[in-house]
Amino acid sequence: MTSSTDPFSASIIPFEVPEQMRAFAEKGVSQARDNYAKFKDAAETHNGTIEAVFTTASKGAGEYSAKLVEFFKANTSSSLDFAQELFGVKTPAAAMELWTAHTKKQFETLAAQAKELAELSQKVASEAVEPIKASASKLYKPAA
Repeated sequence: MTSSTDPFSASIIPFEVPEQMRAFAEKGVSQARDNYAKFKDAAETHNGTIEAVFTTASKGAGEYSAKLVEFFKANTSSSLDFAQELFGVKTPAAAMELWTAHTKKQFETLAAQAKELAELSQKVASEAVEPIKASASKLYKPAA
C-alpha cells in the first residue's frame, strides 16, 4: 500500500510532445537512416573494390612467382650445361674462352630477365590499382 507522501503515488500528469518537436525528431531520425543507408552502400562498394584489388594482386603475384621459377630453371640448366662443357675442355685457353662466352651470355640473359620482371611488376601494379580507379571515378565525377 502506498502512503499519501509517496512521490510515486501521485497521479501521472499526461505529457504531450509538441508537434514541432515531434517533426524535428522525425526529421533527425529520417536523416540518420538516409546517412546510414549511404554509408552502408559505400562500405559494400568499397569492400568489393578491396576484394578485386586483392584478387588481382594475388593473381599477379602468382604470375611473378611462375616467372621466377621459369628463370631459375633456365639459369640452372644453363649453368649445368656450362659445367658439362667445361669438363670437356682440353686447354686452359679454351676453358677461359668458354668461361668468357658463358659469362657474357649470362649477363645478357640476366639483364633481359630483370627487364621482363620489371615490366611484369609494372603490369601487375597497374592491374591491381585499376579497381580503385574505377571506384573513385564513380564516386568523384570530373566537373564539366
